[in-house]
Amino acid sequence: MSEDGGGAESGPDSADGGDGDETEAWSVVESRVEYETGWYEGGYELVEQPDGTRKRYYWARLPPAVVVVPVTAEDVVFVEQYRPVVGEHQLELPAGIVESGESFTAAGARELREETGLDPAGLALLQEMQASTGVLDHRRGIVFAEGLTPVERDLDSNEFVEVRRVPRSAAVERARERPTNDATLEGVLLAREEGLL
Repeated sequence: MSEDGGGAESGPDSADGGDGDETEAWSVVESRVEYETGWYEGGYELVEQPDGTRKRYYWARLPPAVVVVPVTAEDVVFVEQYRPVVGEHQLELPAGIVESGESFTAAGARELREETGLDPAGLALLQEMQASTGVLDHRRGIVFAEGLTPVERDLDSNEFVEVRRVPRSAAVERARERPTNDATLEGVLLAREEGLL
């Protein structure tokens, strides 16, 4: 039985068809964390597949995160920051890690205050999802925020963030300009789908 090769999917939900009988056929033989960092951990699960063969499905596990779509009557509030991993400045929606015991909306309000200096009067969870199921084990919540009142910013030591406002009518087009990222596109497209932009 083969145990080599990186898997594109991990865990029991990767069975074709998704019904209960097929899902049960994907049994985990071994689960191992191979390395840990301050940001995430990485490892694999050795899985017995429905045909009886075994394969290692590699993953990176990140803590839950929130992405905020903050709007005023005229604008969507973005942040711009340099991302060393890709070597580019990116226009993004405010986002951050959900701390222990926080809901997505509570984390969204905190991150919005810290990064933009805006305190929301109203928040709504638009979507909770797995950010990726191929390699990442990472939950993400998209939160809509309105009724924004200026407060003092409180940036982390690694945050060098500039606040950028984009007219609501141009937010989707601007978010699609390169470079862009999945979380920003998801946020503005969900907000538009809900009739909020």
